[in-house]
Parts: sequence; C-alpha cells; structure tokens
Amino acid sequence: MISRKRLVVLLDANVLYPAPVRDLLLCLCEVGIIIPKWTKQIQHEWTESLLRNRPDLKRNLLARICSEMDKAFPDANTKQFEDLIPGIALPDVDDRHVLAAAIKCEADLIITFNKKDFPVKITHCFHIGVFTPDELVVELLRISYSSVWEALRAQVNALKNPPMSMNEVLDKLEKCGLKKAVAILRAYLLHVT
Repeated sequence: MISRKRLVVLLDANVLYPAPVRDLLLCLCEVGIIIPKWTKQIQHEWTESLLRNRPDLKRNLLARICSEMDKAFPDANTKQFEDLIPGIALPDVDDRHVLAAAIKCEADLIITFNKKDFPVKITHCFHIGVFTPDELVVELLRISYSSVWEALRAQVNALKNPPMSMNEVLDKLEKCGLKKAVAILRAYLLHVT
C-alpha cells in the first residue's frame, strides 16, 4: 500500500504504447495525483514499436505526441542516468536504462506491464516499487477516488476523433489489461447512475 499522495512514477515504454493507457496515465498526471517521468530512450522505444506495428501511423504524429508530453510535463524527461546503467543487473539487460532512470529521478514506482523484468529483490534495494498500470490505478482509487474520476472524465472529454463514451473508454482500458481498476470504476458508475 502507498500512503504518499503525489507519487513519482517512471513510465516504461510498454505503458505509453497503448493510447488508452497512455492517455489515462497522462490525465492522472494532469490532475496532480502522480508525477510522470520518462526518458528520450523510453519515448523512442514506444514510438518505434508503434510504428513497426502500425504502418498507417506517421512518424511526425508520434513525434508531436512526444513533444506535447514534454511540453505538458517539462520536468518529466529524466537525463544523466546513463552512468548508472553498468552497475545494474536485470534479467533483460535492455531494461537497465529504465531502472537507472528511475533511480536518477528518485521514482517511487516503475509502471510497466513487464513486472518480471524488474525483480523486487533488485528494485527494493533502491526503494522503488514496480506496478502494472492496473495496480497503479487500483491504488490511486484507494488514495483519491475523486482524482481518478477527474482524470477519467478528462480522458473521455478529450476524445474528439472519434468521441467515446465513458463505457467505451472503460472497454478499451479493460482490453489493455486494466481489469481490476475497470471493475471498480464500473461498479462505481452503476452506483451513481
């Protein structure tokens, strides 16, 4: 359980890749419940992966998204962490830069869909937790239900092309792996409507 209200979270590339998850995480940042961190390398990873899997997308569109993220959160882009990389041992050496950046920015959590790549016995030494986006949102709901709802409403309201209802956004988040969080949110929706 987390007790601090404003968590510093290092967002791994795989949570920035799916637009619904990225949008929710950024909306949570906008309402001030979490403080985002990433690196140019993380931005490069998710955009290149998306371009490989979605050839219909244009590089300049994704570059604009990254630029807007950097403008919206000017302190998010973590730098000068590379000297920490050689001293880090992880199951996948290609993930060392993520933990190094988390250490450098003094993150409370790494948010990733690949928790197995960041063993607790290693991250715990640096006082860094590892959560999936689903676990993060469930925990944030416990800390501040109203902030999560504010973020979710902002996400829904921002969708213009095409517009989506709250239920459609929840469907997309559920398909992206936020099953427990969406179940809580749907139960709340049923209660208030």
